[in-house]
Amino acid sequence: ASPFHLNAVDPDELIIPAVNGIVGMLKSVLKDESTKVKRVVITSSGAAVVRDSPTPLTFTELDWNDQCLEILKKFADEGRKNEAPNLAKYRASKTLAERSAWEFVNSAENQPRIKWDLAVLNPPFVFGPAIHEVTTPSSLNVSAAMFYNYVADGAKANAAGNDFLANTGICWIDVRDLAEAHALALETEAAGGERFLVCAGLWKWQDFIDAANELNPPPKLSTTLPVGIKGAGKTAKHLMIYNTAKADRVLGLKYRSMAETTKDTLADYEARGW
Repeated sequence: ASPFHLNAVDPDELIIPAVNGIVGMLKSVLKDESTKVKRVVITSSGAAVVRDSPTPLTFTELDWNDQCLEILKKFADEGRKNEAPNLAKYRASKTLAERSAWEFVNSAENQPRIKWDLAVLNPPFVFGPAIHEVTTPSSLNVSAAMFYNYVADGAKANAAGNDFLANTGICWIDVRDLAEAHALALETEAAGGERFLVCAGLWKWQDFIDAANELNPPPKLSTTLPVGIKGAGKTAKHLMIYNTAKADRVLGLKYRSMAETTKDTLADYEARGW
């Protein structure tokens, strides 16, 4: 996976590892002429699809995030490459990495030698319980750490403010459903040569906070759950909407509910003594 953080100075800190990682992996598969590989499934990102807009937009697999590339070009042309917004740097790395994969498999040079096909998944924010060893909340990856901070840690959520909690959030998927999507993309014949938007639905932090506070019995955590303003997320505006009809039709993917993901994630925190 390419780096996911918003602390890069030079955009190439994110772009080069992202592109080289994807292309290097595909080169390795192609190099082995005796390979039994039939399909390569790549985890891309919704960041390679969506773009910012003042009005709501619905995105499909036909969309590409050229907006972030235009932003980086503008800053580079002005001699201020490193001053580009960090989110644009990250989104550009995801966009260029996925494009490099499709260009690799579709190139006139490689196509005659390729005995396998490619499928790509474009997930949004990924939440849910971790299965690997994580010693403290501070060692969680970026999206998982955000969930802990704003859904389980009342002090940090309160510091962010009710307006932030009610209006921040896009689309999400449970990590276990994303894992299932990978298996389905590998096993489903019709998934070859396709990219898929996978998403369980829309969210604001307040929605997950409400789900956490509705749990009975409540989780036994070392922190106090935030409260925010109950129901405020339901009336918030959503500017990015994923159309998942293709994944629904081809993969038949089913998604966990917000309540289930919240329950299982907080149970994971409780089991870890957090």
